[in-house]
Amino acid sequence: MNVELVMQELEALGKVRLKKMYLSNGAHEPLFGVATGAMKPIAKKIKINQPLAEQLYATGNYDAMYFAGIIADPKAMTEADYERWMDGAYFYMLSDYVVAVTLAESDIAQEVADKWIASGEELRMSAGWSCYCWLLGSRKDVEFAESKIANMLEIVQKTIHNSPERTKSSMNNFMYTVGVSYLPLHDKAVETAKAVGQVEVKRDKKKSSILHASESIQKAVEKEQLGFKRKYVRC
Repeated sequence: MNVELVMQELEALGKVRLKKMYLSNGAHEPLFGVATGAMKPIAKKIKINQPLAEQLYATGNYDAMYFAGIIADPKAMTEADYERWMDGAYFYMLSDYVVAVTLAESDIAQEVADKWIASGEELRMSAGWSCYCWLLGSRKDVEFAESKIANMLEIVQKTIHNSPERTKSSMNNFMYTVGVSYLPLHDKAVETAKAVGQVEVKRDKKKSSILHASESIQKAVEKEQLGFKRKYVRC
């Protein structure tokens, strides 16, 4: 399949309701409004195809960019490739659910995510913290340096309330993910989340979201979800 055929198939799957929802979350034209689950049959036909993924991502069409993440080859992408994709990720659904997810299946995930967290740019920071959420939620605990993750929790505690809005949301999710999926620091994550308290995330033209990681961790404990690891990061 070539890029034109994929675009035709995606367009045929577009739904007005979903397009409106994506637009309200920060997407902009061009886009079709395709449900992510509806992309699976096309992905099965194509499998992994990095050159096609690059062409689709370059269209600037939100649905095509999302689909590019599904068929990308994360281990074939260099740091420069991830930086280029990040440059094109103009809102959080691309930075956190396409670029960060793809990066999480690569061998350079932690080093790239560390640079993004330190960048001072809202969406890069958000993608960096999100990447760690995907990593911690899927890889074995032994793949992480406990001291590093502990230090990251301390950074969250000190800086979350003064961070950019989207970054706050990803940092909050990081506390939750450490608390649920990284058992060596469950207790520290709970303490950090309690110290942080409620996190207010302001959103354009919508009322603020109030996030509470300690409550979310407690709910996961009650549901016996501690130690949860997902089998696959990408859908």
